[in-house]
Amino acid sequence: MRIAVLSGAGISAESGLKTFRDSDGLWENHRVEDVATPEAFRRNPELVLRFYNERRRAVLEAQPNQGHREIARWEGRHRVVVVTQNIDDLHERAGSTSVLHLHGSILEGRSSKNPNLVFPWTSDMRVGDLAPDGSQIRPNVVWFGEPVPKMEAAAEAVESCDAMVVVGTSLQVYPAAMLTQFAPPEAKLVLVDPKPPAVPPRGCAVIAENASTGLPKAAELLGL
Repeated sequence: MRIAVLSGAGISAESGLKTFRDSDGLWENHRVEDVATPEAFRRNPELVLRFYNERRRAVLEAQPNQGHREIARWEGRHRVVVVTQNIDDLHERAGSTSVLHLHGSILEGRSSKNPNLVFPWTSDMRVGDLAPDGSQIRPNVVWFGEPVPKMEAAAEAVESCDAMVVVGTSLQVYPAAMLTQFAPPEAKLVLVDPKPPAVPPRGCAVIAENASTGLPKAAELLGL
């Protein structure tokens, strides 16, 4: 079976990584507009880099949880593509081998001039650290207002699936939330989230639980 997984911040929250779409609308006590936009980086690069340095350190300290491991387990018998909105590497560390990072990776840096100049980066970034082309480095993450370059590849993965599992996302972040629309009409669709959207995608089975407990139930429902 070909399985497409769309994962969001909720699955990583179980590993201790905080999300920004909570009731207060803040991400680690910062307004998203102040730390996750190109304008914020131009206005105050030190604040933005410091913010992502903290996020990077948190990712390096975090460990995959049972939800990540459950998804990786499916690869034993099925073809699984994980499309994640998360910028951490917890899916890979759990054992998933085909992961598309829609919003980039906190463990990579890139040129602030050339978005295609990307390189591994696991230490703190500072103003004055330069990419190979001489420009200021920045985290290789997609900020609000920037294009999502891997959206086309993600849509292709969903278009060819027999089943799609959505986990840890309320389907409020676009364009990722549109991906369910690319699933074939005959594909089975399961959503796992403790706070599912009021109107889930048509034909979607909903399991209102966290990833760790809900994904094994999704697997049972799909016969994985």
